[in-house]
Amino acid sequence: MQDIQILPVDETKQPVQDESQLVFGKEFTNRMFVMEYKTGQGWHSPRIQPYGPFSLDPAALVLHYAQEIFEGLKAFRREDGEIALFRPRDNFERFNLSARRMCMPELDVDLCLKALRELLKLEQNWVPKSEGTSLYIRPTMIATEPVLGVKPADEYLFYIILSPVAAYYKGGLKPVKIWVSDEYVRVPSGGTGEAKTGGNYASSLYASALAAEKGYDQVLWLDSVERKYVEEVGSMNICFLYDGKIVTSPLSGSILNGITRRSILTLVKEMGYEVEERALTIDEILEGAANGRLTEAFGTGTAAVVSPVGHFTYREREVDLGNGEAGELTMKLYNTLTGIQYGRCEDKYNWVETL
Repeated sequence: MQDIQILPVDETKQPVQDESQLVFGKEFTNRMFVMEYKTGQGWHSPRIQPYGPFSLDPAALVLHYAQEIFEGLKAFRREDGEIALFRPRDNFERFNLSARRMCMPELDVDLCLKALRELLKLEQNWVPKSEGTSLYIRPTMIATEPVLGVKPADEYLFYIILSPVAAYYKGGLKPVKIWVSDEYVRVPSGGTGEAKTGGNYASSLYASALAAEKGYDQVLWLDSVERKYVEEVGSMNICFLYDGKIVTSPLSGSILNGITRRSILTLVKEMGYEVEERALTIDEILEGAANGRLTEAFGTGTAAVVSPVGHFTYREREVDLGNGEAGELTMKLYNTLTGIQYGRCEDKYNWVETL
């Protein structure tokens, strides 16, 4: 394993003192981890250096053909002051799956974990202490070779940046309003939906903006072929409590294999629920909400952990779910998973690593 060089930081800033003012993705720490790749040489020059801009050639492949991937995970400050990471190895292993799909070089997962730990030790004062806050971690890889040609690049940059973030739900879990898009899709069948790449998110912006104009919080994405099977909600996986079972879309290549999704499915099985991985149709959801077969729905993801759904609108049909509050199972899952992350609940599955 390569040694990681620690470069000096001449000018430092202090972490945000009023943690109630934290905004997602706006503030960054003093340092970041960086290393480069070149075909024939491999990954080289791993280092922790001052946070700051990169110099990119205007012809860098990432700027023209979107060869880019990223991950998202968090570090949590526990009541005893200890800093914990939730399933970080899974994030870097998924990062490599994304790299493979996007024809990018894979990383040494152990080196990435070592680099992240070193970076967090240096920036541990930036892990916020208030209830529900965390330090968001964003590993990223971009193609930097300067050439105007549609091909996998021969040069790449990998980096990790850190950002303190507020609690996602400052006033408690509130059910969101969902607009179902049957005209626009997030990714086509056979596309890059299972990779965590920027293009998937860029393609969602237009429909998301339309939904926001109509007063909705998120878009529910349907499949790209028949436009009737549910896939994801916003940028999250989605689960339904339907006929007393947990139903969620299968990992068929068009949706992300969410780490929060995996954790939730493990927890609900432990709680005695049967899990059915099949794609519900939008008609099943609307009719189920109306006749009581569908009792809860929630998105799962790193940022929100669990996001309850309280309303669906599809074309001219509107249905409400629940009584305006997060469902009983949704709340139990949220409290259990965040409890594991912050050390309030037993970690039976060894998901948490501490510094």
